[in-house]
Amino acid sequence: MKNRFTADNAAMLLIDHQVGTMGWVKSIPFSVMKRNALILASTAKILKLPAVLTSSMEDHAQGPLLAELESILPKEFAARIQRLGIVNAMDDENFAAAVRSLGRKKLIIAGVTNDVCTVYPALTLVEDGYEVQVVADAGGSPNSLADDISLRRMERGGVTLTTTVQLVAEMAGSWATPEGGQLIQTIMPALLG
Repeated sequence: MKNRFTADNAAMLLIDHQVGTMGWVKSIPFSVMKRNALILASTAKILKLPAVLTSSMEDHAQGPLLAELESILPKEFAARIQRLGIVNAMDDENFAAAVRSLGRKKLIIAGVTNDVCTVYPALTLVEDGYEVQVVADAGGSPNSLADDISLRRMERGGVTLTTTVQLVAEMAGSWATPEGGQLIQTIMPALLG
């Protein structure tokens, strides 16, 4: 694949994986969504992939980001962009600047709600000339219809949809490398269900 996402050309954006907001998602089991978001964070750590974390209104019903994200990506967690209710993260000047500063045109996005947190920044970034893969199973929506419509809207807008295991396999390239060996261990819970 000539357009493959790799550790050398991609960056990861994790949007609003907050304990309160995650409870609003019903189209995918909470435990699966959480596991997949943490697999993505671990993938960024293993591959030394540039990553930006963001949250919205942590002191309200949305709550704090998952504590595990701080353990996995402590530097990125400390530098997270705390938005004050701005729906499209790319409309937040600090988040947009953080994304641009990564210097990568291939972006992996996982947002807690595909129908709100993910769809708008993904479409904005495609319009801005980025290649975007949205990891659909590291987020969800309040119902299956909302999830389906948001995923179709992103795909029609030029976003590539993927899954956690599919993305990790693409990034690994080979399970026989030291990083590939770590990544296969990271995705094993997803493979075993």
